[in-house]
Amino acid sequence: MSTECDQPLPIIRVGEIPPEENGRRWLVDQLWGDSSVGVIGGAPKCSKTWLGLDLALSVATGTACLGKYAVSEPGPVLVYLAEDALPIVRERVEGMARHRGLTLNSVEIHVITAPVLRLDRDPHRTRLFETAKRLRPRLVLLDPLVRLHGIDENNATEVASLLAYFRSLQRRLDLSVVLVHHTRKNAAGGVAAGQGLRGSSDIHAFGDSNLYLRRTSQRLVLSSEHRAAAASPPVYLELVATNAQTTHLAVIAELEGENRRHLQQQVLALLAQGEACTRTKLRDALAVKNERLGDALESLRQAGRIRRTSTGWQRID
Repeated sequence: MSTECDQPLPIIRVGEIPPEENGRRWLVDQLWGDSSVGVIGGAPKCSKTWLGLDLALSVATGTACLGKYAVSEPGPVLVYLAEDALPIVRERVEGMARHRGLTLNSVEIHVITAPVLRLDRDPHRTRLFETAKRLRPRLVLLDPLVRLHGIDENNATEVASLLAYFRSLQRRLDLSVVLVHHTRKNAAGGVAAGQGLRGSSDIHAFGDSNLYLRRTSQRLVLSSEHRAAAASPPVYLELVATNAQTTHLAVIAELEGENRRHLQQQVLALLAQGEACTRTKLRDALAVKNERLGDALESLRQAGRIRRTSTGWQRID
């Protein structure tokens, strides 16, 4: 009698693999790959849940995430927020929806109401799979990872088993899985932020798309990394709560643009005395790459803020 162990694994010639239409597909443009797994990482009180719900609302309605990142193929979303009471979940989503001119009844976000979800064991694994199989969501949001299991997050073997379940969910049902997870204190920003995630390094390596939130000088910075695409430029975010009925996250500036403006201000400050200064002296004083300094000088020259003289650059007041 033949068993599964006796059967060969399925194979296909590489040339017979159907090409992906339009290259890399995005669930949320530049932020999250289609049918991808990964984490939203950040320190406590860094608006990770707000970002997760913003992603969920965008995928469910086809509206731009954070008012900036497009969703081309919307669909149902399944969420489980272990640390938030159901009325709080409704209040947050309703406020974001109202800000986008949407009514809550039109939002295809489905909330798991079970008091406990332990995805390191059955029957909870099977029940989540069957729920997702019935709903066929484009996205599953689970927040936070630490409340979804009873394993040791520093034990690579135990973590690998849990992550394998999420990967299986993604591949069998062709959906995206977003896990909200904490970083350690003083975790680095940018791509290196993944190395600051709590627990086994497998959690970082697991992600096809990862998003990181960190605070710097009282500002909230969002950065990303992707397994098969370039990271999107980091941006500054703000939790806009001027109207309690429409509280939402929003992009307020690109980090690179802020850095350019800051460098230009530093150049103007060094030239404030009216004396000319050579490019070499400016570069040494600012400890900046020559190319970046050149861009800043040219931008200021075109704006009529500085001029080039025989003895160096001079401020125009």
